[in-house]
Amino acid sequence: MTENEAPLARPGDVLLAYGLLSRMPMPRTAASRGARAAWAYPLVGIGIGTLAALGGAVALALGLPAPLAALVTLATLVATTGAMHEDGLADTADGLWGGWTRERRLEIMRDSRIGTYGVIALVLALGARGAALWLLFEAGTGVAAVAILTAAALSRATMPALMAALPHAREDGLSKRVGAVSRATAALAIGIGALTALLLTGWGAIGAMLWAGAAAFAVGLVARRKIGGQTGDILGATQQLAEIAVLFSLVA
Repeated sequence: MTENEAPLARPGDVLLAYGLLSRMPMPRTAASRGARAAWAYPLVGIGIGTLAALGGAVALALGLPAPLAALVTLATLVATTGAMHEDGLADTADGLWGGWTRERRLEIMRDSRIGTYGVIALVLALGARGAALWLLFEAGTGVAAVAILTAAALSRATMPALMAALPHAREDGLSKRVGAVSRATAALAIGIGALTALLLTGWGAIGAMLWAGAAAFAVGLVARRKIGGQTGDILGATQQLAEIAVLFSLVA
């Protein structure tokens, strides 16, 4: 079977996506599917979001106030992904604003050390997510759960969209190893994220989708101008900023 004849989606893609985007133990599956499994990224968000929402709900049930429930939720989101998206955000901030040339920016992004821009980006992003979750849990456990799931799914739907829209900025790295995402795969991911948002939030999904798309578009625009394409770090930053945008839209 040629690559063009390969099915758009397979059940094993879900396991592959979880293995790539989370730290959950998953059985081995056909890693050769690579980019064709990107349609399942929003499903990873649904799973991770469910665990995070449950953590916050349990915290509230045990009598903890909304700020601590938000903290538990945020910690669950970070732990289940191994902070890979947060790491991407920090590296992106350091690289895109710490270097003067394309080559230097990519070099900085590859460096495991974190700089001033990265620290500031992490502090602001974690603070923004924590504040939004705090307000959502004060509004009610159900309200918070819906927002968490919607943000987790939509933000991960932006990743294959960006992978399909932008070329690889370097000839190696995680994004390059995963491969190029087709428009059909990206469209399926967007469809899953959008359907999830519509089922959970009704008409509120429209604003959430628009803000998630705007965040992804902005990151993609800057990435293309500064490094000529996308990397794994760029995708992580996109997920983080899209998640914040969705949470903010649902708080409003």
